[in-house]
Amino acid sequence: MSINKIVKLFGIKYPIIQAGMIWCSGWELASAVSNSGALGIIGSGSMYPEVLKKHIRKCKKATNNPFAVNLPLLYPNAKEHIETIIKEGVPIVFTSAGNPNTWTKELKSHNIKVVHVVSSVKFALKAESCGVDAVVAEGFEAGGHNGREETTTLCLIPDVANKVNIPLIAAGGIVDGKSMLAAMLLGADAVQMGTRFVACKESSAHENFKKMVVEAKEGDTKLTLKELTPVRLLNNEFYQELVDLYKQHPTKDILMNKLGRGRAKLGMFEGDLINGELEIGQASSQLNNIFSASEIIEQVLNEFSSYKNQINNDKKFIF
Repeated sequence: MSINKIVKLFGIKYPIIQAGMIWCSGWELASAVSNSGALGIIGSGSMYPEVLKKHIRKCKKATNNPFAVNLPLLYPNAKEHIETIIKEGVPIVFTSAGNPNTWTKELKSHNIKVVHVVSSVKFALKAESCGVDAVVAEGFEAGGHNGREETTTLCLIPDVANKVNIPLIAAGGIVDGKSMLAAMLLGADAVQMGTRFVACKESSAHENFKKMVVEAKEGDTKLTLKELTPVRLLNNEFYQELVDLYKQHPTKDILMNKLGRGRAKLGMFEGDLINGELEIGQASSQLNNIFSASEIIEQVLNEFSSYKNQINNDKKFIF
């Protein structure tokens, strides 16, 4: 029996990846996920270099299993983060929001596995040509910052799978065993889940935000700020202020001024559900409770196995 490509590549037990989410994925969540046999990721996008170093060191003490760091390449501390990652011996790096050609060779020269997050076939092929070990193809259902192509996971995964030769991780709208199975049937080798792990006991998200996530209903997430970087948010007063602002046909500078600094921290980390930016995916409408990382992974794996077995016996699949 051949071993799953992502399991083999990362040296993990299950092909489940926890996304590196700004303000939500510190060392507690990453280590808890890794200790459960999946791959935990520290989200460095909200961290200064010294903070990232502390999280990496705490994660190494909390788990003996592989873990990764997510690095948005356009962030101002990217170079310092690269230096920290190399010095601290992080085994895996997920890069995003930038050109994978910038740091891939440097990271791989230190025996670090590199994965790049993409939103289209074009960028998947670009990442592959830059020598990355795998790609995450993230559909438009995902929370946080999205690609401009507006391609949903259902269409994106098979398109990318048909074009690249490296392992493929599916992301966007995946929260349970059923959606994991669907993604893998479409051609993915593994799945990455962000929204599901935001609503997790070990997540560093504020409890107010977690509660709002599991109470979200269909249509409660909205896409906005396409002129800057498309971002999917929960519909709160800040989002409604953006809706009103758009009626005035604002310039990019006006939108930037409205967004300001620290808006995501205010909402997701500090729990201001009125004025904060609340980044989350469409699949939040499918969540009802806050579980631990180990409980989430166990549930997903049990559902995955159950639905995989069900396909063989379900009459609707017999023609």
